[in-house]
Amino acid sequence: MENMAEVHEFILLGLAYEHRERYTLFVMFLLLYLASLLGNGAILAVAIAEPQLHTPMYFFLGNLSCLDICYSTVTVPKMLGGFLTEHQAISFIECLVQLHFFYFLGSGEGILLGVMAFDRYVAICNPLCYTVIMNKWACLLLAGATWAAGFFHALMHTVLTSRLWFCGPNHVQHFFCDIKPLLKLACSCTALNLRLLNIVTGSIALGAFFLTLLSYFYIISFLFFKVQSWKSRWKAFSTCASHLTVVALMYIPVLSNYMLASTGESAEREMIVTILYSAITPILNLLIYTLRNQEVKSALKKIFSKKYFFGRI
Repeated sequence: MENMAEVHEFILLGLAYEHRERYTLFVMFLLLYLASLLGNGAILAVAIAEPQLHTPMYFFLGNLSCLDICYSTVTVPKMLGGFLTEHQAISFIECLVQLHFFYFLGSGEGILLGVMAFDRYVAICNPLCYTVIMNKWACLLLAGATWAAGFFHALMHTVLTSRLWFCGPNHVQHFFCDIKPLLKLACSCTALNLRLLNIVTGSIALGAFFLTLLSYFYIISFLFFKVQSWKSRWKAFSTCASHLTVVALMYIPVLSNYMLASTGESAEREMIVTILYSAITPILNLLIYTLRNQEVKSALKKIFSKKYFFGRI
């Protein structure tokens, strides 16, 4: 490792704001982060504890909550620290670890949203075969493939980045160790890194995005042509629109960050876009995929009423 990098630590510059704005942003994002942790933690616990939620849909929702907890934890604490200090030092190894988990969990979440859309397509458009197609082993295989794909995608970027030579400067224009700001600091050739970032990361994001869109296209077509009740149609359309909103807020910023060429002026824009899908999207997932779901709300009330009842005894 000694001959790979003369720079042994990086300085994260973070977002440039006035001191008064920094403290306001710190409080705002701290509250969002705590809400994400508590909300997604509660959903994960309910999905495990309640037998009535042991179905493919809630199995994938539990995976999504787990991913959201870990994903926001990779970046948000560093961002919060950046609001309180001018610059943050991070070692080369810590930087690679953060980079790996960011891409591992981010790509895993993107693929999982596609899997969840496919699950809804089978449930709505082919309900008689749903239990056969989405059986226990199929769900475990899809979830395992999602986590594995994210891990190996991230491992590719981590290994290639670790082989680059960094000779200075070491100031990263970001609030965490993202690939594109790091590549700007490398003293060795980064053509392969950029090519794989655009092709592989872009393909994963686009593939999952189109799978999601295709699934919802078939769902909406089925509802429009097969379902006669306008009330049922409107309810389903509303749910699909909410899910597609989350998908758009997840995929479009990712695609704009990693498939478009960077310029010096785009660094702050890329940081703001990263905040959108690393800090805001987990809250939106919580609100739209779970807390608007009547079964989840009933299960939460049931669990909390039990705890309250036993606490009074």
